[in-house]
Amino acid sequence: MNAALVVLLLIPALGASVLALFPRDKDHAARITGTIFAAAAMVPIVMLAFARTTGTWAEVDRSWVPALHLDFHLGVDGVSYPLIALTGLLTLLCCAYTVRKVPDGGSGRTLVALLLVLETGILGTFLALDLILFFLFFEVVLLPMYAVIVGWGGEDRRRAARKFVLYTLFGSVLLLLGVVLVAVEAGTGDIVQLTGGSGLSRSTQYGAFALFAIAFAVKAPLWPLHTWLPDAHTQAPTVGSVILAGVLLKMGTYGLIRIGVGVTPLGAEWAAPVLGILAVTAVLAGSLICLRQTELKRLIAYSSVGHMGFVLLGIATLTATGIQAALLGNVAHGVITGLLFFLAGAIKDRAHTGELADLGGLRESAPRLAGLLGFAAIASLGLPGLAGFWGEAFAVVAAVERGGGLWVTLAVLAAIGGALTAAYFLRLLRKVTHGPSTRPVPSAITGVEWLAWSPLAALTLAVGVAPLLVLAATSAPVRALTEALR
Repeated sequence: MNAALVVLLLIPALGASVLALFPRDKDHAARITGTIFAAAAMVPIVMLAFARTTGTWAEVDRSWVPALHLDFHLGVDGVSYPLIALTGLLTLLCCAYTVRKVPDGGSGRTLVALLLVLETGILGTFLALDLILFFLFFEVVLLPMYAVIVGWGGEDRRRAARKFVLYTLFGSVLLLLGVVLVAVEAGTGDIVQLTGGSGLSRSTQYGAFALFAIAFAVKAPLWPLHTWLPDAHTQAPTVGSVILAGVLLKMGTYGLIRIGVGVTPLGAEWAAPVLGILAVTAVLAGSLICLRQTELKRLIAYSSVGHMGFVLLGIATLTATGIQAALLGNVAHGVITGLLFFLAGAIKDRAHTGELADLGGLRESAPRLAGLLGFAAIASLGLPGLAGFWGEAFAVVAAVERGGGLWVTLAVLAAIGGALTAAYFLRLLRKVTHGPSTRPVPSAITGVEWLAWSPLAALTLAVGVAPLLVLAATSAPVRALTEALR
């Protein structure tokens, strides 16, 4: 089973290499081939689910650069597995989506190859158990995502892509400094050995956590380092937005849990009140900004700022309930927002606009699209029984459990932010689905679109009804992490 970790990384990387060999006139065949490779990557992911244990499910640890004490150390546990499965699923759905239609720009073959490279980098980030290896995989996604935005994005794609790169490079520099600081003092980059702050002084943990927190806040992104996100989402093609929102943002919050809290717990405890305040500010600011948005994809993009605020609030409490809420919120946001961006892209392609004022009456002209958009919107606003509810509700509960005037106040303000979330999504539905039809929108939904959207809708309902699908896997590693904090 340990070999499945290496195979999982090799399949998408090999797929991207194979696509590079396809001639230009075989673009459609190349897209189908890329989708087959993405489907093949799901095989080791499913196999890993059957290897579940209370600790690390599977692990590979080999000497990589002996002179620098660097190891090729991969592993999967209940913290990383849900995100690994989500990455594989969304990549498969995005590759399948391109079989029907390639956005204007470059060739479909190149787009699918870039999606497979992105999958390799994201999976590697979630699998890495060595700090240097984590950093390298963390950086692999930068250029492919830049290329996706520039090659297939909207009219202002170059500015949005440059902004994305500049912000991400800033975070990368800080991440590298934090990694070097920890590795030099501890004499190792092994995340397992470093968990609990082993071998690190209090001052080092404070400094390293500050670097990690800012670096991961850029990637997540968390307020006030979020301003690259709306531009990138608005200009990116549909599949780019789905990958960006669905899993790429989760690299930041996952890193904050695995490395920020796990490796530098004293720093996390020291900064927890500040993180909590920033989290609630993100929830409120994201909601208020969404109430002012007039463009569909931009509104959904800004909603991610608020949802990631709830994830950060859960992490900031440093409680088992809070961290599990963050992990569940990560998965729920990836599934729901991935569906929202698929639907937003489909609506924009049909109506040739994303302006809310021009999309009225969608329930009359395209009732099935309107129904799916309504389902995704009420899931995102946190309706009980759907996936978006549990992570946000438990984040608030965790803040109350943490106790004290500050945390109870933050819980109340976060709950108010949740109500504002409902307000802007209901405003979205009122403007887009209700009222007289302002322009004809083709109502037919293709088979490929049903194939891409149905698994996400089903998971939204399944996780909402049975959150134990995620919580059962995360409970043991989260409990071990919070015990280390004590």
